[in-house]
Amino acid sequence: MKTKHILPALALFTSITFSTQAATPSNREIKERISAMTEDQKQQRSEEIKMRVEEINKTDKSELTTAERKAMKEEMKMMRKEAKAMGGGGIYISLAGILIIILILILIL
Repeated sequence: MKTKHILPALALFTSITFSTQAATPSNREIKERISAMTEDQKQQRSEEIKMRVEEINKTDKSELTTAERKAMKEEMKMMRKEAKAMGGGGIYISLAGILIIILILILIL
């Protein structure tokens, strides 16, 4: 008797969780969309992201419902992923690299 109720509930739960995962674009999709953009479009999109982030930071979040806060948080995550994909990274130096640079500077000076 219990398995008759558990199996449909499990199927419903599984379909709901998979549909929410399918709704969000993956990193690969974001990178493909960005690679198709020109430099001017990338710069314009980064300005749009900056303006939207400033707008979100200025809003009074205490008056928002939990669903609105959650949607805003998801939007911020997606914009962060997109900005990170557009950013190009930067220069990263490992700890061993820093130690070698310091040792060379000590030997020179």
